[in-house]
Amino acid sequence: MAVRKLYGSLDSPDTLKVLACLLEHDLDFEFVPINLGAGEHNQKPFLSMCPFGQVPVFEDGHIKQFESRAIIRSMAHGYGKKLVEELIYWDSRKQATVANWIDVEDHHFEPPALKLVTELSTKPKNGLVTDEKAVAEAEEKLSKVLDVYEARLEKLKYLAADKYTVVDVLHLPNLESLMGIALTKRLIESRPRVSAWCSEILARPAWTNVLEMIKMQVV
Repeated sequence: MAVRKLYGSLDSPDTLKVLACLLEHDLDFEFVPINLGAGEHNQKPFLSMCPFGQVPVFEDGHIKQFESRAIIRSMAHGYGKKLVEELIYWDSRKQATVANWIDVEDHHFEPPALKLVTELSTKPKNGLVTDEKAVAEAEEKLSKVLDVYEARLEKLKYLAADKYTVVDVLHLPNLESLMGIALTKRLIESRPRVSAWCSEILARPAWTNVLEMIKMQVV
């Protein structure tokens, strides 16, 4: 049987999303580091798998997939009913709800979250000046999203259902980063349901294992 491989970087939130999903499924795989700083993602071997030069890429036998959300959707559907029932649904109506909230994470949550992480964490670490106007705009956008989440979590334990799904998995890397920044941590903790949801999913063993991988890389 061919070994599943995940090509990516532990500096990439999209790679971390797929790693978390693989670990939730308890699947055997090999992690193949791609050195973004050295430009390996823009060289021929990698471009043959992803013509856009973006990590991650997931390989399972003859199938090679790029785009983290596409990989996670396929993974949730592709490894047997038991696994699907853990992170997604067979029922088409419930699948529709999951698909809807995957798009919410993609189009509404991630853009302002990434902007805030960039301006308040990445730039200062690299000696760059924070764009305060961009911070204010992103804070306003993220606040509105978190208000929607707070209302949603009044009805459900998790964002897409009363069980943990791929929707929650997709939020993990950005939530981890946001909780490490004073401003954005306050935005989350000021909403009790969002705060409780965030604390619970960030404590899942699969995600803590991802964080251990990152620590090992740093060391």
